[in-house]
Amino acid sequence: MNEIVLMSDAKVAAIPVADCGEPLVDVRLQESLPVDSRKADQSGAFAHLRQGVVVRLLKAQKLLPEGMRLLFVEGYRPPSLQRYYFEQYADELRAGNPDWTQTQARESASRYVSPPEIAPDSAGAAVDLTLISATGRELDMGTRMNASPEESDGACYTDAGNIGFEARANRRVLGDALVAVGLVNYPTEWWHWSYGDRYWALSSGAGSAMYGPCELR
Repeated sequence: MNEIVLMSDAKVAAIPVADCGEPLVDVRLQESLPVDSRKADQSGAFAHLRQGVVVRLLKAQKLLPEGMRLLFVEGYRPPSLQRYYFEQYADELRAGNPDWTQTQARESASRYVSPPEIAPDSAGAAVDLTLISATGRELDMGTRMNASPEESDGACYTDAGNIGFEARANRRVLGDALVAVGLVNYPTEWWHWSYGDRYWALSSGAGSAMYGPCELR
């Protein structure tokens, strides 16, 4: 497995943001892109992404083999909610590892939840998705979506070796389509892909991020 740069790495935070001002748009308005309701919230924030990310997802869907489709699960996450998720998970890790320093807890937490100040989710730049069949059946991806490293024994890592052949093949199909349209994966989460954020900029060699934290209006 290649060396993984975590969201908490100083190299990610050092990337400047030159927000292009692109709006958040509702993915549910795209009839060709199925949207799952498991992460739905009252405001509908979960179903929003920056316009440029949506355009790329629609292109990626056309690159999938016949009989496969993307299933959108979660996009935008308000900064306050991202902070809550991160702190909650970090607290769980500290409780289970009382000898850890705050830095250790932060780094470990960032394998699964992005630190709120740099989270691509709060920039509308990240999407959690999976693959479904033509009949809507979710395909085998090796773990459930949002499985933590502890729960899955590390099988949530995109390049994990402890998953079956079919799951590995499906992850490859998903990755090939998304990489082809410019998205990058967070390698501790096979389902998490982004475009235009700081992590994308670091991974792709861009000089700055196009999207920074924003509020849904």
